[in-house]
Amino acid sequence: MTDLEVGSGSPQSQAEKSAVSFVEITDAHAGQRIDNFLITYLKGVPKSRVYRILRKGEVRVNKGRIKAEYRLCEGDLIRIPPIRVSEEKRPLGVSASLGKLIQASILFEDDRLLVVNKPSGLAVHGGSGISQGLIEVLRVMRPDARFLELVHRLDRDTSGCIMVAKKRSMLRFLHEQLRNGTIDKRYLALVAGRWPNRRKVVNAPLLKNTLQSGERMVHVSPEGKRSVTEFAVISRYQQATLVEAKPISGRTHQIRVHALHVGYPLLGDDKYGDQQACKLFKEKGLKRLFLHAASLKVPMPEEEKPLEVSAALSADLQSLLDSLVDESRC
Repeated sequence: MTDLEVGSGSPQSQAEKSAVSFVEITDAHAGQRIDNFLITYLKGVPKSRVYRILRKGEVRVNKGRIKAEYRLCEGDLIRIPPIRVSEEKRPLGVSASLGKLIQASILFEDDRLLVVNKPSGLAVHGGSGISQGLIEVLRVMRPDARFLELVHRLDRDTSGCIMVAKKRSMLRFLHEQLRNGTIDKRYLALVAGRWPNRRKVVNAPLLKNTLQSGERMVHVSPEGKRSVTEFAVISRYQQATLVEAKPISGRTHQIRVHALHVGYPLLGDDKYGDQQACKLFKEKGLKRLFLHAASLKVPMPEEEKPLEVSAALSADLQSLLDSLVDESRC
């Protein structure tokens, strides 16, 4: 008995996998490696088993054998052999309050792209003790969406603009733009001290390492990767400066470590911040990292003008700024 799955590319139930199945590839999965496709499609099947059926030729594309690195094309017909899988866990639900918050945080959407103003405290994806992140929430909220993938990352405590591709072709396009440096990303950060006007660029290589606890830490090192951030002063306050940061490269914790490197660590940063300054501003009402992805300027395929999206500061961060003495107005 043959189960014909046309164009879905979605995981099958355990019962359906007891027979040979066929999947026709649509644009949503075109360009993806066959091994990565099968790992997602055959949820519950160990990776070693997936690679075994590929090596043995039990998986066929257009009736022919393929290797694990084969990239799928729209219209490809995949034959998947009968395979036993473990019982899948039921996906977690999304609370009404979280669903309402995320829906209200959507800044832009068309048939190719979502841009969300991610709340601080929400990881972009699950893992490392986090059961559910932004991408998992969106997939639960959009059960009929054939493709939803993060284009880039934001730290859990960082708020602001994050892109989610709704088509694999869009994901490939945006990844190319990120590599070429044609996507303009601007952040707002509140740093301790008086940032000097002359300090406009920080060019310092960054090296990432993992501690025994599993925590990721980044520091400036000549052995690190080239990293550049442009900074501009927005407002000056007593004992703090609001700066705009434009990362030219895209390294982990780049803005936070570059600001620390030149002596003006971000406020509310419990990993790289100055403890005394963080304590002072916590008493003023700052309960989180003051780092916000404020805007994006993104080239769009087949369009003359780039997409421009901005995200306002959250109420708590704006309230903090309003409570501080703005020296530029004195």
